[in-house]
Amino acid sequence: MKLFKKMNVPGLLTVAAIAVPISMAALAIHASQRYAANNQEVSLKPPVILKPGQVTHQPKIQLAILLDTSSSMSGLIDQSRQQIWQVVNEFSEATQNGVKPVLEVAVFEYGNSNLNNENGYIRKVSALTSELDQVSEALFSLTTNGGEEYCGYVINTAVNDLNWSDSKNDIKSIFIAGNEPFTQGPVPFRKAIAKAKKKGIVVNTIHAGNHQQGMKTGWKDGAVLAGGNFMSINHNHQVVHINAPQDKRLAELNSQLNKTYIPYGAEGKKKSERQAMQDKNSSSVSAGLLAKRASSKASSHYRNSQWDLVDAEKEGKVDLDNIDEKELPEKMRTMSKDERKNHIKQISGKRKEIQQEILMLSKQRNDFVTKEKSKQAKKNVNTMEEALTTAIRSQAKQKNFDLN
Repeated sequence: MKLFKKMNVPGLLTVAAIAVPISMAALAIHASQRYAANNQEVSLKPPVILKPGQVTHQPKIQLAILLDTSSSMSGLIDQSRQQIWQVVNEFSEATQNGVKPVLEVAVFEYGNSNLNNENGYIRKVSALTSELDQVSEALFSLTTNGGEEYCGYVINTAVNDLNWSDSKNDIKSIFIAGNEPFTQGPVPFRKAIAKAKKKGIVVNTIHAGNHQQGMKTGWKDGAVLAGGNFMSINHNHQVVHINAPQDKRLAELNSQLNKTYIPYGAEGKKKSERQAMQDKNSSSVSAGLLAKRASSKASSHYRNSQWDLVDAEKEGKVDLDNIDEKELPEKMRTMSKDERKNHIKQISGKRKEIQQEILMLSKQRNDFVTKEKSKQAKKNVNTMEEALTTAIRSQAKQKNFDLN
């Protein structure tokens, strides 16, 4: 027990200061996290933000989604837009050795004739980011047009251009979706995949069309070579969002949740407006999609420390005692240092209350939707959601992630 008391101030720990073997220190940290998890809402527990010198690894789930945006792929884009929040919710309880991971997502488009042919008709729409509104914005910005689909080229670009983790314990996955032969383009897919494997990145292939056709045109070969999953999906299948009794209240809570965000810095206002716009985008599709987005926003994966003062203070990204007043919203500039801290504490507490209710209603909603789906005729239709979640669950087991 003395060891636990000594470790209650993790910011003061360094490896050199630990007077016990590292393995015992890791056990103590793990036990401490288990205790915390059993004494609060796990879904509301923020990711553990490690201080310099701590021995526990902050796990990551890094996903790069590479979408064919040629003329026939509008259905694929719609599925990606409408299912991204359900994918986030699928892994909202994920931990590795008791530590919640950081989720980072990147988006590329390829095969669109509006793109520069000198870059292989490829565009990085969003780099790896934990700001999930940026991912949603990227997906809703996509349009289609005929072009050349170079799978090897876009895989190679994603491997080279993204800030991939160096840790062997993190999930690092590329998901490439399209329908033209996997062999097209100036960069051989085998060369691109070999480079990905060297960095510990798994490449998963999603053929938008007939399963046998995907096998014949190299999509399965790519996945097998990369150690990833191969799946064919019906990219034209229309995603159905079942309306539930909880949707109205979830929409109200989502609006209340937005009011707990305090924009700061040069881009705070712009990113706050982006948050509202992505709510509007989801709501324009259906109340059900907005409900799923609200559930994601109540999870630990929804992090906005780069522009929200509450998240930034929680993660140690800002020092309220020394922050430049120009960085603060106008309302807080005249506050004393203690008043600022109390204000942030009050808003943070309100946010947790709202998140708690969102998660409770989301569980009730999921139960309702599950029952409704069971009444419908069974349709074995694979979509982007199934392709993403199936592959990530498989790879998570290999990396010792607990997803329940």
